[in-house]
Amino acid sequence: MSKATLHPSAVIDAGAQIGAGCVIGPLCVVGPQVVLGEGVHLHSHVVVTGDTHIGAGSEVFSFAVIGEIPQDLKFSGEKTSLRIGARNRIREHVTMNAGTAGGGGVTRVGDDGLFMAGCHIAHDAQIGDRVIVVNSSAIAGHVIIEDDVIVGGLSGVHQFVRIGKGAIIGACTMVTNDVVPHGLVMGPRGVLDGLNLVGLKRKGVDRSDITALRAAFQTLKDGEGSFMDRARRLADESDSAYVQEMVTFILGDSDRNFLTPS
Repeated sequence: MSKATLHPSAVIDAGAQIGAGCVIGPLCVVGPQVVLGEGVHLHSHVVVTGDTHIGAGSEVFSFAVIGEIPQDLKFSGEKTSLRIGARNRIREHVTMNAGTAGGGGVTRVGDDGLFMAGCHIAHDAQIGDRVIVVNSSAIAGHVIIEDDVIVGGLSGVHQFVRIGKGAIIGACTMVTNDVVPHGLVMGPRGVLDGLNLVGLKRKGVDRSDITALRAAFQTLKDGEGSFMDRARRLADESDSAYVQEMVTFILGDSDRNFLTPS
């Protein structure tokens, strides 16, 4: 802690572990089980509590509350935790809750995410790397969000929903079912309206893979048989790694149905 910069008005429990180069601003509160990696910066009025680890280089802005108990009436004080990766930017008024015993006990956030002002990450959510959650969006309990997903502002993701890698959720959308990798979802009650082509192009995905994904999407939309039948057929027919990733996601275990192409 001697190599950290601590404002004299901050309240830091003696049990907290503060990494080298950390900056803890005025009127912050850091609990006894908190572990801050090297170079973590807490701006003013941040609360970090519970069994919470924040990875190196992360930055938390004013009035965020990180690691509080879950908003779940079944929670009865059991020991659970929150694990946040490196280089995340957590903006003003963000809330991230610890897990519950019924959901595995750990809420996890990956690396290099951006969590904009007022968004919420609920208990037992599993958030991948490079995820962006825009202002005032709510990620419910037990949600799984894979890498490189963008959730638009004022949106909600229903509990137990899975959102596949590279998908994008439009603003003001309620997502009630699983979203395939690289899917584009929009509307007051979200529908699968296409692919996140802009995101794929920004990542430099090869044109042949984008073409294969577009063809796969058409098969899922218009092919014969049920949605699952179409996915199984794609598993046998396509040699694109991106299509196979989508098929693996569709055929994986889930507690929800899928948003299917409109």
